[in-house]
Amino acid sequence: MARIKGAMNTRKRHKRIIKLAKGYRGGRSRLFRTANEAVMKAMANAYIGRKLKKRDFRQLWIARINAAARANGMNYSTMMNGLKKAGISINRKMLSEIAISDAAAFTSLVEAAKEARK
Repeated sequence: MARIKGAMNTRKRHKRIIKLAKGYRGGRSRLFRTANEAVMKAMANAYIGRKLKKRDFRQLWIARINAAARANGMNYSTMMNGLKKAGISINRKMLSEIAISDAAAFTSLVEAAKEARK
């Protein structure tokens, strides 16, 4: 009976890692051990990056809303508080889009927030 070893599975695993490392410089794209390290590090960074992306976008939206609110004589925190008191629930992404594309609508939202704060 033939002796079965793990060469086929090992080769399959190695090829999968080498394929993921395509485009890396030098041995990082050709040698399994260094490619494996590089791919594991890249995957860890990609995971972290997906979390950071959400933070970065929220920060950008808030900065845009704050700039537009200040142009209308109000700051970000008081505007958000006023909108909450007025019963207007709109997310920051949409508020920032309104601030960029439709200044008149944003001004009306600021006025509604000012009225609710009184």
